Amino acid sequence: MRGGDISGATFVGTPRKRSGRVAQIPVISIVDDDASVRTATTRLLRSMGFSAYAFASAQEFLSSPRLSETSCIIADVEMPGMTGVELQEYLIAHDHGTPIIFITAFPQGRIRERAMKAGAVCFLSKPFDEARLLECLEWALMTRQNPAGPGASE
Repeated sequence: MRGGDISGATFVGTPRKRSGRVAQIPVISIVDDDASVRTATTRLLRSMGFSAYAFASAQEFLSSPRLSETSCIIADVEMPGMTGVELQEYLIAHDHGTPIIFITAFPQGRIRERAMKAGAVCFLSKPFDEARLLECLEWALMTRQNPAGPGASE
């Protein structure tokens, strides 16, 4: 499911000037129990100019100093301990409006629907297309910058 039309979007890999200041580089947190996915995703995002941090579990992410500075979370759905959807529920319950992109090797319709209804930006199946992930990330960051959605007047 596409969160919206982002075809005319400018990529956020480089800092943007806003209100006379250079915007901070977005911090992206990758939460996945699969080390190879964490490593590959972190490398991809860093190569695109993002500040990316990897966490092996939701608990590790929640106890890190990155929680408060994260601009977007890319989370696996199925993880030992707290699942990605439980992480989303926790963040919502604690007033963290951080956008979430879900990735999963086990796409299930009801879990996808639950995550999307709760505000997930995208729900991607592994292996996911890098370009699609970057589109989702762009959408998430534009939405975070302007909660009414990209293209809405500020």
